[in-house]
Amino acid sequence: METIKERFIEKALPKVEVIRKLKKEHSQIPVSEVTIGHVLTGMKSIVSLLTDTSKLDPQEGIRFRGYSIPELQKLLPKVQSDGEPLPEGLFYLMLMDELPTPENVAYITSEWAQRSEVPKKALQVIDALPTDMHPMNQYVAGIVALADDSKFMKAYQSGMNKKDYWDPTYEDVMDLIAKLPRIAAYIYRRSYHNNQQIDPDPNLDWAGNLAHMMGFDDDEVKRLFRLYLFLHADHEGGNVSAHTTHLVGSALSSPYQAYAAGMLGLAGPLHGLANQEVIKWILEMIKELNVENPTKEQIAQYVKDTLNAGRVVPGYGHAVLRKTDPRYMAQREFALKFLPDDPIFKVVSNVYEVVPPILSQIAKIQNPWPNVDAHSGALLLHYGIKQYEFYTVLFSVSRALGVLAQLVWDRVYGLPIERPKSQNPAWFMEKAGLKS
Repeated sequence: METIKERFIEKALPKVEVIRKLKKEHSQIPVSEVTIGHVLTGMKSIVSLLTDTSKLDPQEGIRFRGYSIPELQKLLPKVQSDGEPLPEGLFYLMLMDELPTPENVAYITSEWAQRSEVPKKALQVIDALPTDMHPMNQYVAGIVALADDSKFMKAYQSGMNKKDYWDPTYEDVMDLIAKLPRIAAYIYRRSYHNNQQIDPDPNLDWAGNLAHMMGFDDDEVKRLFRLYLFLHADHEGGNVSAHTTHLVGSALSSPYQAYAAGMLGLAGPLHGLANQEVIKWILEMIKELNVENPTKEQIAQYVKDTLNAGRVVPGYGHAVLRKTDPRYMAQREFALKFLPDDPIFKVVSNVYEVVPPILSQIAKIQNPWPNVDAHSGALLLHYGIKQYEFYTVLFSVSRALGVLAQLVWDRVYGLPIERPKSQNPAWFMEKAGLKS
């Protein structure tokens, strides 16, 4: 059977000429008009990055290589015929720009299983940290501890043609993604289960093995993990974790270093840490109201109190989306199928009905609808993963699929180091016709 790497060469290298032609013959064509407002409000909507793996449409949500989430739920290979897409299939799609066959997915699962052993030195670095340190900090430390084994850095230091940078990058990406479930599960068992570690099962898929090594062998949990790692894999190139991975990677840092930097961005409460903040907010509400299932009226008042205190309602709003996040809906469908009577799910459903009408009355809020973080914690909590500080680690394992697939393409294209221009406030005031 032809390897994935051999297929990638056939697919990717001809596209290099397209990028070279655009850069050489069409570099003067404008793509965005930048205003002071764009600069001072986070550069939102400014086209300034090249990303192959996914595209975020304000009205349709995320599309991976042109396919929507509902389409991929039908088209990607699964363990059960009525099950959830295997994340390996989504990685193949993002890397190869074509839908995978079951054989393609089986090949990736096998490759990752063979590459999954984590060196003792990386586990020793994690073991040197306090067990009560936030899991994301432990996770990034473990990733950085792997960086000395980078095949890209060894090849670069030995001398190689820059057109071949993508090759050892590909090898690093495959090695790193393979090891992530083991690192994540190791931290989970170390921090919350007295370091009683569980060996991987060679017969399980990538997501199923993560659930198993964390100590969850129920089939529904494995199904949830497949869905979770599928939904959180990518979200266009401009979000903090994807952009940071690209930016650091543009300096020819190793995939380990670039990914670690991106995950430090994911650890922020305005990005991936929001899934932790959502469930924390819901549990605090239940505790303060002293009821298991608050009424919609009680939720509405709590939401208003949250806003009046100068806080945000976590899990609601998005910089780009202008509708309910399709990733939220996919999780809701899972909950309706497997846990319709769960008390926290009922609260999440009522919050979904209450919050958007309240937020829509605030003029500056353009999107009052829930994003992916508004639902994920309720599902994890239902199956006994109560340590919400760990939720962003699961997000990180998933996000590796998109940002690292794109990093391989960055190296194929030979994209340069990213270096935008900055100006001081006086420059902007002069542009606006104001006195400094």
